[in-house]
Amino acid sequence: MEGRKLNCSMEGNINESRGALVVLEGLDRSGKSSQCTRLVSYLEGQGINAELLRFPDRTTSVGQMISAYLTNTSQLDDHTIHLLFSANRWEKRSLMETKLKSGTTLIVDRYSYSGVAFSSAKGLNFEWCKAPEIGLLAPDLVAYLDISPEKAAERGGYGDERYEKLEFQKKVAQSYKVLHDHSWKVVDACQPIEDVEKQLQEMVLDCVTECRKGRPLSPLWSI
Repeated sequence: MEGRKLNCSMEGNINESRGALVVLEGLDRSGKSSQCTRLVSYLEGQGINAELLRFPDRTTSVGQMISAYLTNTSQLDDHTIHLLFSANRWEKRSLMETKLKSGTTLIVDRYSYSGVAFSSAKGLNFEWCKAPEIGLLAPDLVAYLDISPEKAAERGGYGDERYEKLEFQKKVAQSYKVLHDHSWKVVDACQPIEDVEKQLQEMVLDCVTECRKGRPLSPLWSI
């Protein structure tokens, strides 16, 4: 009996309840930002602590450099901007871990996958692009909003930023296919917004439940 109590105690320390790390990925204009906002509101309505993060986070000093680049007000070497995007995520790593362990679920609009997909689409070495991301927190769920580059280009506001060019987005789509792994769930982003929203709600609730049971955090692309 004493042994059983000890084992349960140790298990509780190792597998503590926590928030879920949920990432939404996809091409530009796939609907990620809208769905992230809706997800946070939905989770809060279910009594679940949830916060929204967006990468790049343009509020930091690194983020402001990225913002200037994306809006075409500055020019940077492709390798340099990739490392800035990665640094922008590293700026938030400790805070993200603290929030997750405190029970807050994080809904993240773009993450390391975007960084690798966009930079490799510019011709940078794929493994080189992944290297600065190794050791960041691995998502518990990646929801990929699937839309063809042609369909995305028909949506409002397309072309406002540097990367919103049809031929480039086609290359990004190919890079995303290489990155796809077991943690990804693919959602048809051409469905009505409400249908996409409902699918996301169901898969995120399942993920939150698993993390509350003590699913351990793990590093991204650990060697």
